[in-house]
Amino acid sequence: MQQTANRPLKKRQRGTRDFSFLRLLLITVGIFALMSLLRPEQFFTIRNIRSMAFQFPEFAILSLAMMLAMLTGGIDLSVVGVANASAILAAITMRRMGAGEVDPVLTVFVGITLAVTVGVIAGLANGLLISKIGIPPILATLGTSQVFTGIGFGITDGRAVLGLPTTYSVIGNGTVFGLPVPVVIFAVLAVVVAVVLNRTPFGEKIYLFGTNPLAARFAGLGNDWIIMRTYMLCGFLSSVAGLVMMSRANSAKADFGASYLLLTVLIAVLGGVNPYGGTGKVAGVVLAVLSLQFLSSGFNILRVSNFAKEFVWGGLLLLVMVLGIIMVVQKRTPEGTKWRLGVRRDRL
Repeated sequence: MQQTANRPLKKRQRGTRDFSFLRLLLITVGIFALMSLLRPEQFFTIRNIRSMAFQFPEFAILSLAMMLAMLTGGIDLSVVGVANASAILAAITMRRMGAGEVDPVLTVFVGITLAVTVGVIAGLANGLLISKIGIPPILATLGTSQVFTGIGFGITDGRAVLGLPTTYSVIGNGTVFGLPVPVVIFAVLAVVVAVVLNRTPFGEKIYLFGTNPLAARFAGLGNDWIIMRTYMLCGFLSSVAGLVMMSRANSAKADFGASYLLLTVLIAVLGGVNPYGGTGKVAGVVLAVLSLQFLSSGFNILRVSNFAKEFVWGGLLLLVMVLGIIMVVQKRTPEGTKWRLGVRRDRL
């Protein structure tokens, strides 16, 4: 009986998700078409599309990390700090190994391994602060973000770390079968994250925990371990994004990608990730990444200032959040059916 009663609800939820995905798909296509019509000689060209393909994987990978944190009902404000700190340590290591005439391939392997290890440890630190000590995610990750950024500035004195091996530049600037390597890396990570969320018990636990942490605790899912593993995965993804940024710029610096934090939050929310946890798909995040990249590239071609873009990103984030908690409510009265705007009760 209970299963039968839940079927209409599940169908409505699935229909809502499908509609949201279709709406985001139409928005993405619409932005691409609009920019192509406004500046066809500049936007709708192979050169510009190729340029965009090298640009968006940096913040797209960070957006995957932000999505995972939000699925648990939290947030990770340290993604950029972790990316830069892990990249700086990897860059310094590779530069010193290169000075000792160590094999370039081994040098790159050691640098990547170190960066990923640092990212996972940073994510574990976030997870411990949130799960064991009980610090709210927004405060815990804000604090660790400042710590990681401060470590980066302290090690480098605010200067960029140069002198990376030539072999390493392939990660951020090379191609594989005509496809930019950063896009390939992002695609692989997106598929892996999607499989983890939709095809593994751990992914199911993330959704259940984000939907109702108290019920998850009583069900014996191990809330603390879910949080720690999730933020460790966030740290891993952040370190990979840092490696891509470092390779594309051929340097590492403590303030690279400073504007990416707001962008990753916007992408996650625009992609259908519920800031309260429990809802969100990788496909929606991918579409949100593409739509904002098309919009950003179009703004650059139209010569819109960076200050105006920051205003647009912030305003768009607030708009999406407001629309996310407002719904149309149907009310039947003796005079007939009336419609009004209401606030979703599950968001109060």
